[in-house]
Amino acid sequence: MADADKRLAAEAAAAEVQDGMLIGLGTGSTAAFLIAALGRRVAAGLRIEAVATSDASAARARALGIAVLDFADVAMVDLTIDGADEIAPDLVAVKGAGGAMLREKAVAAASRRMVVIADAGKRVARLGAAKLPVEVLPFARASVLHRLERWAEWVEQRDGGAYRTDNGNLVADLHGWDSGDPARLAAALQAIPGVVGHGLFLTEVTAAYLARDGLVARVERDAASG
Repeated sequence: MADADKRLAAEAAAAEVQDGMLIGLGTGSTAAFLIAALGRRVAAGLRIEAVATSDASAARARALGIAVLDFADVAMVDLTIDGADEIAPDLVAVKGAGGAMLREKAVAAASRRMVVIADAGKRVARLGAAKLPVEVLPFARASVLHRLERWAEWVEQRDGGAYRTDNGNLVADLHGWDSGDPARLAAALQAIPGVVGHGLFLTEVTAAYLARDGLVARVERDAASG
């Protein structure tokens, strides 16, 4: 059922895409449903270009006939659509299970609008159940891991330290992390020399499509904050 709901949320968000748009493509299983939906629309005549937040998403999009640009040459994106690991009622989200949170945040920051797609099980009253990924410069591994221990019950190197992001960095996953003040935590993480990114998305998400049992609800940031 979760996959069916992910597909429904992705297809609902894909309906926002209009001819001539430059779209940011997320990473992960839910984003894969989005890319498939956009591929079908492109085959039917939709004209769009895209930037991708991971090599895997770029390859998947190109295989479906979607024109993918190098984000290094792109200043602004019309709309980014991506998944989430957790999303709170105020649309603060945790992302990064797929390891692409740094690129996802860079693309989101360049986007006029960012939409999250998920099965409704990802919506939580309070963040903290999902692990919080932190992207770490390998050169600073030991010192960063030591400092991260202050903010979580335990810190785990992804795949025992063998995992590398598309940027060539490590990922440290924080379990039992302190979710009481996400803004304070985000600032503390970013202040650690050697941390190059993290999975807290505080203000980037402008709307969410959340599907449960075949029904899709859309939540806008203005309504969520009101």
